[in-house]
Amino acid sequence: MKISYAVIAAALSVSTNALADATRPDSHAPISVMGDHVHQAGEFMFSYRFMTMSMQGNLDGSSDISAQEIVTSQANRFANPPIMPPTLRVVPTKMTMNMHMLGMMYAPDDRVTLMGMLNYSEKEMDHVTFAGPMGVSRLGEFTTKSSGIGDTTVAALVKLGGSHEHAWHATLGISLPTGSIDETDTILTPMGTQLSPRLPYPMQLGSGTYDLLSGLTYAGRENAWGWGAQWRSTFRLGENDEAYRLGDEHKLQGWVSYLVNPSLSVSARLAYYDRGNIDGIDPRIALPVQTADPDRQAVERVDVGLGINFLVPTERYRVAFEVNFPLSQDLDGPQLETDWYVTLGVQFTP
Repeated sequence: MKISYAVIAAALSVSTNALADATRPDSHAPISVMGDHVHQAGEFMFSYRFMTMSMQGNLDGSSDISAQEIVTSQANRFANPPIMPPTLRVVPTKMTMNMHMLGMMYAPDDRVTLMGMLNYSEKEMDHVTFAGPMGVSRLGEFTTKSSGIGDTTVAALVKLGGSHEHAWHATLGISLPTGSIDETDTILTPMGTQLSPRLPYPMQLGSGTYDLLSGLTYAGRENAWGWGAQWRSTFRLGENDEAYRLGDEHKLQGWVSYLVNPSLSVSARLAYYDRGNIDGIDPRIALPVQTADPDRQAVERVDVGLGINFLVPTERYRVAFEVNFPLSQDLDGPQLETDWYVTLGVQFTP
């Protein structure tokens, strides 16, 4: 399940004084880009981001697949008649996720900026259950929910070099396993009973592992135009307490911005996102639904984002917005497809 997606990792950025000019609305990248800039010695910055994502309908690879096709053609890896049916019998139809992110940056000197981020997620997934071990008779619908603190990220942003108009940076950080991986909720089984098992992987709140964060960022600017590119990866550093680890994540993105006036800039962004399947399996997640299968979690997606940055006249607050849509998706499916996601943020430098 493409949820979230990874919205809370840190990346490294480098900047000259010109590129770090906080009096321009385009001194930061689009709001969906994390860790895009550094600060001068002694500076603080606080930020709040709200991200909401909508997913609806299923893809197998890049092709649409209906709920009826899923329950008649997709094998259930947990099949064990008569307890477990041979094919999937529960199909997710829609998922929404809201994430609140609090960040802080502090530069102990001109070369290094420290960054930390906390997040709180709210997830909701709608399902349809099909009756019995086979057929396309719908038994009913149900919704599962989970919410809570996610994993916490900390990173060092170190300047690598640059000039008046160009700058580079690279990241080294870690994600701490503060998010829950044992969330439960009530489901409707194909036999018409209600149980409260451990929820499948996309509905959990964290990875359960310490994860290495790394990245490289480039930024440039000339007159009213700005541009940049960033690579960011998350590497899982072992297996969690439930005998699995999430797939590694990689993101490559580039953006361009234009300064409309001293208080307003607009931007466009193109991003490639890749996530691997899960290695291992939680023995308590064994259900006839695609989200319980570790081999149905991989994602390749290309997104386009359109954004706007507004600098409040005091030059201490920046308000930013970006809306994103997938251009292409290739999923180890069936999986829910991403329809869109939106990020709204406020950044404050005291």
